[in-house]
Amino acid sequence: MGNEDAVFFSRVLTELTLSFHIIYATIGVGIPLMIMIAQWVGIKKQDEHYILLARRWTRGFVITVAVGVVTGTAIGLQLSLLWPNFMQLAGNVIALPLFMETFAFFFEAIFLGIYIYTWDRFENQKKHLLLLIPVALGASFSAVFITIVNAFMNAPQGFDVVNGQLVDVSPILAMFNPAMPTKVAHVVVTAYMTSAFVLAAIGAFRLLRGSNHTYHKKALFLTMKLGFVFSVATALLGDFSGKYLAEYQPEKLAAAEWHFETGKGVPLILYGVLDNGEVKYALKIPFALSILAHEVPNAEVLGLDRFPKDEVPPLYIHYLFDTMVTIGMWMTLLSFLYAIGIWRKRGFVLSNWFRWLVVLGGPLSILAIEAGWWLDEVGRQPWILRGIMRTKNAATTSDQVDLMLMLFAGLYLILGVGSVVVLWRMFRKNTVEQELGDRASEKAGDRI
Repeated sequence: MGNEDAVFFSRVLTELTLSFHIIYATIGVGIPLMIMIAQWVGIKKQDEHYILLARRWTRGFVITVAVGVVTGTAIGLQLSLLWPNFMQLAGNVIALPLFMETFAFFFEAIFLGIYIYTWDRFENQKKHLLLLIPVALGASFSAVFITIVNAFMNAPQGFDVVNGQLVDVSPILAMFNPAMPTKVAHVVVTAYMTSAFVLAAIGAFRLLRGSNHTYHKKALFLTMKLGFVFSVATALLGDFSGKYLAEYQPEKLAAAEWHFETGKGVPLILYGVLDNGEVKYALKIPFALSILAHEVPNAEVLGLDRFPKDEVPPLYIHYLFDTMVTIGMWMTLLSFLYAIGIWRKRGFVLSNWFRWLVVLGGPLSILAIEAGWWLDEVGRQPWILRGIMRTKNAATTSDQVDLMLMLFAGLYLILGVGSVVVLWRMFRKNTVEQELGDRASEKAGDRI
């Protein structure tokens, strides 16, 4: 297998690993905050349903953490094996956040263990709630630190290369690169949003399956409200991301928007097809791209005509952008309608068809996360370190990458199916009604 084959299979394996890991990583970042909010609401309202929400979500969260650890370890291994030239350079510059991410994970795991094994040890539940603060912070900062590494790949700084040697290395400057603020904020907030909608989908599904318990109604109400809040925040951060791309990665913005010629008053293009370089059947929003990029309707936006052809990202990232934006807008609208419907006591939000839309929103949110990551990674091509190192120059020349791809694909299949089966059996054997009954019996016994 020549170098071209090694590059191809290395990219496929890395994309497969990241695509699988991002599901568990997103849930791993967002669920701790959902758990903390549910327990806080339960304590504030003295409502046992919300306390049980926190407990049951925690049990499921532990399973996803275990799978996330395995896939996260696989990513670290693959970075060294598949991209040795990149790691030789980046390892000397951006290793600090990789170490800090590991520390954040252990910080989260320690307090998560204490939280789980002290469920009934605190008479004052507020003290037990305090244990969730480091869990949520650790989970979020794990995402922060690993995203800083990705931001560095898009906007590398903090070092110079002189005669093939690294000089003037500044890890702090490398960490606080121009891409860091928007990328970190977007990743963390979308993890919160996606986790809320996934949990809402589970609650809606249980109601559709005939379990009309108040517990599931409260779970759905809480998570849909949180999903709406974080979806609005995601939209605002998306605006900042567009402005970052216009200034620092204009070729990615132009490719994602099929903006071929530099001009003023540029429309935003959604959907459509390319026919010999001409955009057809697209939805065009007048002046929107100029506003997104520079906040001025008649602002000039750089087109792909300003960049060498070998530095233009693949044009199919336009569809990834469309997928991400469309799902985000849909989930914002759906959660808004739910909140308004509950507030105004409209019956449509309690109908089966609306609940099926909520159920569909769970996998759609995961798909939006995937599309966003594919857009980010593919949109950086042909660079692994933008402007410094091309992807083809960073990859291994080993002829065994295709075998690695098959082995890791088998591992991910086992982990994916296994985690679903374990979660399904866990909650099927421990129903909400059974747990509420057991807790009521325990409290009655304590009073006797």
